[in-house]
Amino acid sequence: MEEERKVIFGRYEMGRLLGKGTFAKVYHGKSLATGESVAIKVISKDRVKKEGMMEQIKREISVMKLVKHPNVVDLKEVMATKTKIFFVMEYVKGGELFAKVASGRLKEEVAKGYFQQLISAVDYCHSRGVSHRDLKPENLLLDENGDLKVSDFGLSALPEQVSESDGLLHTRCGTPAYVAPEVLRKKGYGGAEADVWSCGVVLYVLLAGFLPFQDENIMKMYSRIFKAEYEVPPWFSNEAKRVIRKLLVVDSSKRVTIPEIMRMPWFRKGFEPGRGLELEEKIFKFDGAEAAVGVGRFCETTKNPFPAFFNAFELISSMASGFDLSGLFEEEGKKGVAGSMFISRYSASKVVEEMVSLAGRSGLKVGKEKEFKLRIEGISEGRRHGKLVVTAEVFEVAPEVTVVEFSKWAGDALEFNKFLEEDMRLALKNMVWAWQGGGA
Repeated sequence: MEEERKVIFGRYEMGRLLGKGTFAKVYHGKSLATGESVAIKVISKDRVKKEGMMEQIKREISVMKLVKHPNVVDLKEVMATKTKIFFVMEYVKGGELFAKVASGRLKEEVAKGYFQQLISAVDYCHSRGVSHRDLKPENLLLDENGDLKVSDFGLSALPEQVSESDGLLHTRCGTPAYVAPEVLRKKGYGGAEADVWSCGVVLYVLLAGFLPFQDENIMKMYSRIFKAEYEVPPWFSNEAKRVIRKLLVVDSSKRVTIPEIMRMPWFRKGFEPGRGLELEEKIFKFDGAEAAVGVGRFCETTKNPFPAFFNAFELISSMASGFDLSGLFEEEGKKGVAGSMFISRYSASKVVEEMVSLAGRSGLKVGKEKEFKLRIEGISEGRRHGKLVVTAEVFEVAPEVTVVEFSKWAGDALEFNKFLEEDMRLALKNMVWAWQGGGA
């Protein structure tokens, strides 16, 4: 019987089921444009909303958009219908690293090679402010060349999750056998330090073929973790023993750091640094035009004199016809979800200057929330919801290519549409390359 195949969004053919979890199923897919194999993760929106997991899904998307590295599974795009969310990801067909370890320990040089790639990927994630928080062999995949790919960022943390009071994370998460002692305690912890501990457990497992703190009684296992109480198999080399001892340190302030690991002679021998780029160039098409879009760090600080880079996934997802995700995660009663965008070939400074001048000429009150974010307020009360308040944020996607995003924070939806159509679209027509969205 021929396998049933489904085409989604006219872009991908979805085939056999690869695996399934609590909230998602993963299918093998193929790009109709290129023939490239992909993995398509299908998530039920109703299910994740019911279980209160929407913030976790949003975070996973945000993290995977930020992290582009040869040893991290690549998120190609995100699409959605009213009921489902689709992650289109790199297809990694070599299976889990866990499968290799399950059949016995690895030779030290082989284990070190995987550890080197893991550390390279984790170092890159940390440079983007991302802590994985669930590093284990089951989340480390192998491609057709035997290279390691870090996957499953569902439990990862971004800088905004850090507590303002102590600068630490407080959510207890991860897989107990791989989790750092400070995460198991009810105190705050540093995400980077916790990831280093997990990397140490992974290295031990690769070299030993079993877990360092395993015990059928979970409380006994916790006790061993709290004391870093483990046995060193006799086949570990002296160099490997030294690395493990520096990784599995209970006091996170004394635990070795990623840069220190990468300077160790044992680690450096045979190490080839990953080729992750600070800024990866992507090409997107809109109305027959092309523009280079930066995929890299956001620059969202009030002290930064430069506009933020607008991530390519945000741009494509929001502006490509049929792939508008602007309402994907809307919450009832939340302000600021209605919006519209345009692309300009003028510099960010020029666009801001022109919008300030235009608002003044239109009798609107305008102020700056930060260097490239304007707050525009109407003078008169609206018919139902008071004065109209709109924010306009300017993002630089490439030299002389700028995106302007409008959001309604107060006021009537019809007034917002009128503001866009009459005050913005017409007055800024000489600066606009392309518009997306019609307002509320």
